[in-house]
Amino acid sequence: MLPLRVIFMGTPEFAVATLGALTMNGFNVIAVVTVPDKPAGRGQKITCSAVKEYAVENKIPVLQPEKLKDPGFIEKLKAYNADVFVVVAFRMLPEVIWKMPKSGTINLHASLLPHYRGAAPINHVIINGETKTGVTTFLINENIDTGNILLREEVEILPEENAGDLHDRLMRTGARLVIQTLKGISEKSIIPNPQSVYIKPGEIIHEAPKIYPDDCFINWDKDAHDIQNMIRGLSPYPGARTKIANSSQSLILKLFESNVINEKHKLTPGSIITDDKSFLRIACRKGLIEISLLQLEGKKKMTTCEFLRGFKISSFLITSI
Repeated sequence: MLPLRVIFMGTPEFAVATLGALTMNGFNVIAVVTVPDKPAGRGQKITCSAVKEYAVENKIPVLQPEKLKDPGFIEKLKAYNADVFVVVAFRMLPEVIWKMPKSGTINLHASLLPHYRGAAPINHVIINGETKTGVTTFLINENIDTGNILLREEVEILPEENAGDLHDRLMRTGARLVIQTLKGISEKSIIPNPQSVYIKPGEIIHEAPKIYPDDCFINWDKDAHDIQNMIRGLSPYPGARTKIANSSQSLILKLFESNVINEKHKLTPGSIITDDKSFLRIACRKGLIEISLLQLEGKKKMTTCEFLRGFKISSFLITSI
């Protein structure tokens, strides 16, 4: 049997792990599709995607369409006569593309579908206090993250890990799962199953929509454990945040590392407790959050001790409650 002719589509570092696994396992990756180069950073230097960088280093042809429905791009894609497309962290594909390869278009999703469909599954599983998640390969159809499932692999969420930690573990697990999926497709040993097969009676299916800046503000009138999950789930990016103000200025504080203090109190949620030297705690509806890594807008990340050396937070009040 001839090896599958694979076209890979992806953009960020998360996708590079899978592309690397494909090449290292001897799969015939005949081309890569990724986003166009664009300005990035303070200097607005033209930068390519992580996927393009890997492809160029490994001499894989790269396609960078501005628009996926562009007729010229579609004709180029057809000319490759690929058996299968593999999609990891890329844009929504038009039907004319995902229907093109005879063995279908496979997507890797960083959750146990049908749970946590959407753009930010890694963040949302931690924010919601889940203890397990996973990765899924499925066949793309006309709706986002709803196609028939090929393979799933469960992953435990560790109690203290944040979204960045979980991202890195799922990245590696997902790469292995794509390899298993392509082998199964080549051997015709995988039977796609509709997602309804994986829904238990009465089970609630959580979604994982894109997270916007306004979604990142902490409501201190919540249980400390819920707030801790939010801080973990938004760290290191985009960062949970709160507004602080005094008589002369209003600032945004991002919080990246913290722990829960299960202590009864009668403080107003959002009250700041600090000695302005070594510790910073914030009262919640139930319990306290102790902050250990944070960032004031326009500044770099700092430990609490570093931050308090140059900033008297006791003169501020939290205004986003």
